[in-house]
Amino acid sequence: MKRISLILSIILLSVATTTFAQATGKLKTTKTHIKFFSTTPAENIEANNYASVSVLNTETGEGVFSVPMQSFEFEKALMQKHFNSDKFLDTKAFPKAKLKGKITNISEIDFSKDGVYTAKVSGDLTIKGKTNPINETGTVTVKGNTVTVTSKFNIALADYGITFVKGKPSSNIAKTVEVTVHSEYQQE
Repeated sequence: MKRISLILSIILLSVATTTFAQATGKLKTTKTHIKFFSTTPAENIEANNYASVSVLNTETGEGVFSVPMQSFEFEKALMQKHFNSDKFLDTKAFPKAKLKGKITNISEIDFSKDGVYTAKVSGDLTIKGKTNPINETGTVTVKGNTVTVTSKFNIALADYGITFVKGKPSSNIAKTVEVTVHSEYQQE
């Protein structure tokens, strides 16, 4: 009997959460791919993260991305080790990066109609405990019940306290990295 009650409670909570998300225009996803890429004289560096989560409010344009930094995967284990080390991103002390922003032209995006829309985003990006304002452009694609948000932009590592002034890392790590974001939300 307790087991049936527990199952019913879980189902009701799930329905209530889904209904609340629909009623408030909030889309949530774990289908987010964040990639960064840099090129240096020594080699190209690319890392991919598929463990990020995101919430987007289709009524207000407000959105949040939470990125677990230790979930970035590199081609070479040594790159991943350096990335996570206290000399670079110190992912033990700063386990998550966060983008909290807003689509400022939300009125130009129709989430009920298939199409490709340009999104202007402003907000705050926090990496390694440092927060900086961002103003970027992205694309919102609505196709059926799927909303895809994509953007590509550059960040300067020094803006987030990631600098090397001497030694091998100063020449092997780019000063600016390209970040690509791809999120897929399902509308109910």
